[in-house]
Amino acid sequence: MISPDQASPKVCTGFYLKDLLHLFVFFWLQDFQKNLYGPIWRSRFGPYDLVNVASAELISQVIKQEGQYPVRVLLPHWKEYRELRGQAYGLHVETGPNWYRIRSVLNQKMLKPREVRAYAPVIHQVVDDLLQRIQFLRDRSPDRTTVPDIASELYKFGFEGVSAILFETRLGCLQEDVPKDTLRFIRAVNNMFLMSDIVAMSPRWTRLFLPHWKRFVEAWDDLSDVAQGLVERRMRELEQRVDSGSSIDGLYLTYLLSNDKITKAEIYTSITELLLGGVDTTSNTLTWALYHLSRDQRAQDLLSKEVQDVCPNLKQPSMDDISQMPYLKAVIKEALRLYPVVPGNARYVTENDLIVGEYWFPKGTLFHLCHYAVSHSAEEFPEPERFIPERWLRPGLNTDGAYSRSLPSVQEHHPYSYIPFGVGVRACVGKRVAEMEMYLALSRVSHTKNEAKISLYL
Repeated sequence: MISPDQASPKVCTGFYLKDLLHLFVFFWLQDFQKNLYGPIWRSRFGPYDLVNVASAELISQVIKQEGQYPVRVLLPHWKEYRELRGQAYGLHVETGPNWYRIRSVLNQKMLKPREVRAYAPVIHQVVDDLLQRIQFLRDRSPDRTTVPDIASELYKFGFEGVSAILFETRLGCLQEDVPKDTLRFIRAVNNMFLMSDIVAMSPRWTRLFLPHWKRFVEAWDDLSDVAQGLVERRMRELEQRVDSGSSIDGLYLTYLLSNDKITKAEIYTSITELLLGGVDTTSNTLTWALYHLSRDQRAQDLLSKEVQDVCPNLKQPSMDDISQMPYLKAVIKEALRLYPVVPGNARYVTENDLIVGEYWFPKGTLFHLCHYAVSHSAEEFPEPERFIPERWLRPGLNTDGAYSRSLPSVQEHHPYSYIPFGVGVRACVGKRVAEMEMYLALSRVSHTKNEAKISLYL
């Protein structure tokens, strides 16, 4: 029996400046602190007292004891803004049964594979625009081949793709002249995330003479204003269709507006929060996947061959086609393993005490689940810093047996060693949509390049 009086994990001490440094070199510090303190240690991160967990087995122990209504992390500054503006809390701030109700509604059209497939035609339209944009930029470049700042274009693609699903409208992110409101929306997303970290780490009294809180509020005001305008525009379109007796076709927003288990105020907040979480994963992963493919001709050729074998003559891939492309999925998985957008996740356990490893923790403990350190562990992934998509191929599917014979198959990895979307009931609600966007985009970029080697400035 593990006693509450038993010694606690080693404590990582440091000054507040180290906390700020932790923010900027977060990825590297996970590995550094794991090597220094072991797979479980305590630390201070601004106002947060954390128990860091950097072992797949220990992470699984936390998740299995998280309770019915787990809390990812408390966001008091987000809650403060919601109360300041009289808004619904939404998915990230709400807790308990109310959170579960909202999450259950959002899940229906986001996590069921059959429902997500309905978004493929919309995403293909956005991919069409991305390919046209890439070709335009190539033609305009000095060597008529290289795309400068492809990461920026992929960010616009991610933003356009998730917006087309959530708001059922195109924002024009991939146009040469991006609409004013769209630019305002994109800037607000970037500013909000930047200011959110600063506000969370700063004492309240700093708001008296520093502008971070004011800018945080302004960013959220812009986000809320544009998002609410898009929702209300769609509502007017639906009302006009009803009045004219026309049939109503729609995807995600139409579903939410017709659901009586979620209020209009909750829709405004939740759909905006879904957008916030749906851009970076797609753009970041595609950027790194293309980076490694451009440096690895062998992997690039294997991917191109697989796509062409499944979809000859530039056929547009369906989701059934994607299911026959294991190497494509392996490339995306390997990019996510190496460069997870969120290097860690959190669990604020509110319902019960926990036993993790050799330690007892009271309810109210905030755990930091160190995804990055685990996915870069040589114990789980041989040669962890190398880009090796073959490590994800099941036995019998290896594209080059001589190259990958010594690598463990995906079945031999601990199931919690790779969780870039989180895990459990609080896993990323947009996981399947993000994966679909990445599969369709990368397969078509690979397919349309023909014999030209991918050469991209990142």
